[in-house]
Amino acid sequence: MNIAGKNKQETIERFKLHDSDTGSPEVQIALLTERIIQLTEHFKTHKKDHHSRRGLLMMVGKRRRLLNYVKNKDVNRYRTIIGQLGIRK
Repeated sequence: MNIAGKNKQETIERFKLHDSDTGSPEVQIALLTERIIQLTEHFKTHKKDHHSRRGLLMMVGKRRRLLNYVKNKDVNRYRTIIGQLGIRK
């Protein structure tokens, strides 16, 4: 249940900082957000899938840490990525 290759490439293209960028915090946060949304939909039908729920919580924590990193480095970048992804904070 990974992110489809085409969808992943579109996300990378949308959030990259330069031409060969695939690992900047913005890209990582965007990819984690897509995966979190997919897993949230999965849990609407599979309520007792506790093992995947643990993975979801780990992803949410990792995204939170990346967001804190970006916020400490540059608040404007943080506000931009929060606005683009529609993440509450």
